[in-house]
Amino acid sequence: MSLFNRYWRVALGVVVIAALIIAPMYLNRYGLFILSQWAVMTIAAMGLNLTLGYAGQVSLAQGAFVGIGAYSAAIMTANGMPLIAGLGVAIVLCFAIGWILGYPALRVQHHYLAFVTLAFSTLAFLVFRNEGWLTNGIYGISNIPRPTIFGYPTNRPLPFYYVCLGSLALVSFATWWLIRSPWGRAFVALRENPVRALSLGIDTRRYTLMAFAIGSALGGVAGTLYAPLTQYIDPVPFNLSLSLDLLMMVIVGGSGFFFGPFLGAMIAVLLPEWLRFTQGYYLMLYAVAVILLLIYSPSGILGILDRYLTERRTKAASALRAVAKSGLEPAP
Repeated sequence: MSLFNRYWRVALGVVVIAALIIAPMYLNRYGLFILSQWAVMTIAAMGLNLTLGYAGQVSLAQGAFVGIGAYSAAIMTANGMPLIAGLGVAIVLCFAIGWILGYPALRVQHHYLAFVTLAFSTLAFLVFRNEGWLTNGIYGISNIPRPTIFGYPTNRPLPFYYVCLGSLALVSFATWWLIRSPWGRAFVALRENPVRALSLGIDTRRYTLMAFAIGSALGGVAGTLYAPLTQYIDPVPFNLSLSLDLLMMVIVGGSGFFFGPFLGAMIAVLLPEWLRFTQGYYLMLYAVAVILLLIYSPSGILGILDRYLTERRTKAASALRAVAKSGLEPAP
C-alpha cells in the first residue's frame, strides 16, 4: 500500500468517525433510534461474519442468540441488577450454547448445517413464546431500564446512542485483533480447505467450535444492547426473519471482509428508511436493489471494490514487468 493510499484511508476513517459522533447531535429521537439500531445490528452481523465469512460455517441461528442476550438483559435488569451483569450472563450463555451448536458442524456442512441451526432458531423462538414463567410469553417484558454509566444516566436517546456506538467500537477493535491473530488465520484456513488445514496441524475441531462460540457471544452482546434500546421485548423480533436479515447483512456487505457487516447493516437498517418517500413501493425497491446487487456481485459490495483494486494492482504490476523487460532487451 502506497503512502498516499494509507493517508487517504486514515483520513476517510477519521471523517466517518467524526460524523458518527457529531451528526447525531442534530437528529431527532427517531433518527437516533435508527442509528442505534444500526450499531446493534452491526455487532450481531460481525459475529455472524466471523462464523460464516471467516470460518466458513453456515448459521441461521444468529437471531436466536440476539434474543438470548436480549432476554438475559431484560430479566436481570427488571429484577434490579445492572446491565453489565446481564451482559456477562448473555456472553457466557451464548458462548456455551454456541459451542454446543458447533458440534453438528463437525459432521455436517453447508445446507445440512443450515438446517441444524434453523432447528435451533425455531426452538429458541418457541422457548421465548411459550415459557411464560421466564420470558412472560407473548406479553413480553416492558419498562426495561437503561444503564447508568459512571453516574451518568443514559435514559435519553443521545446518551444511549453513544453507549451503542462505544460498544461497537470496542467489539470492532476486539474482532480486528482476533482476525489478525493466529486464531483468525486458522479460521480462514478452515474456510478455504479444512483438509489442508488439518494436514498443517490446525485443530479444525477446536477452531470450528470456537468460531460458533465467539460469533454467538457477539450475538448475545448485540441482544444485551437491543433490550434497553427498545425498552420492550417480546418473541416476535427474534424469529427466523432476524437470522435471515443478519445473513443478508453479511452477504450484501461482503462476507469475509471486516467492514462488510458495517455496510450490510447500513443497507438493511437505513436504506428502507431512505426509500420511504416512495410510500408503498419502498420494500419492493429495496428487494430489487438487493437482488441486482447479488446477481452482479455475489461477494457483496466490498467484493466489487476488492475486484477493482485487484485489477488495478494487476495492471500496475504488468506495466512494471513490461518496463523491466524492455530495459533488459539488448539494443539493436
